[in-house]
Amino acid sequence: MPKNRFILRRPFPYTYRRYALFIILINFIIFGIRFVYPNLAEYVHYYGAMNPILVEHGHMYWQFFSYMFLHQNFQHVFFNMLALLIFGIGFEKAVGSREFLLFYLICGALSGFFSFLVYRFTGQNRVFLLGASGAVYAVLFAYAVFFPRSVFFIWGIVPVPAPLMVFIYALIEIGSQLFGRGSNVAHMTHLFGFFAAWLYFVLRMGIHPIKIWKDTYRR
Repeated sequence: MPKNRFILRRPFPYTYRRYALFIILINFIIFGIRFVYPNLAEYVHYYGAMNPILVEHGHMYWQFFSYMFLHQNFQHVFFNMLALLIFGIGFEKAVGSREFLLFYLICGALSGFFSFLVYRFTGQNRVFLLGASGAVYAVLFAYAVFFPRSVFFIWGIVPVPAPLMVFIYALIEIGSQLFGRGSNVAHMTHLFGFFAAWLYFVLRMGIHPIKIWKDTYRR
């Protein structure tokens, strides 16, 4: 195996430190700062949310990471963190905390970076992207890869296998991106979360998600 691939796929020693819970706590703390220090909210949004012009011309490259720790309102942060709680803990236990943290940050940053490219290409320079959705969608994808036989119940009634859930979400996001109007939701970033997770699995872990799902339901 080439040396660079060996380094890329070198595993971390397994540890479980509950990083998913720490990320959830950090997101709620940052969201709560706006109520304790309301005058800081505008500055945090300006310097922390990802804006194409500020990244390119202001060299605020940290925004590829900081944007995923900022949220628009309580509903936004609550449902993102609820999803991270549901899917993140199981995934973190499966791969270890260090791998989980690397996955979360890399996929979140890639989601922001891919969104940045689209925004610049389409001239959407006034956008301020924020929210953990890209990273959370990547975690949902990862959960479906590691627990392909896991089943979720829509409305508590309809059973849906985890891989099918990913497919359904992808279709919803594609449809919303193509046909949605007047929405502040970054559906494109959600899709990039799935794509970033797929890249991570293939390049870092040597895992091919589609093959896993096919093999799982072929038996």
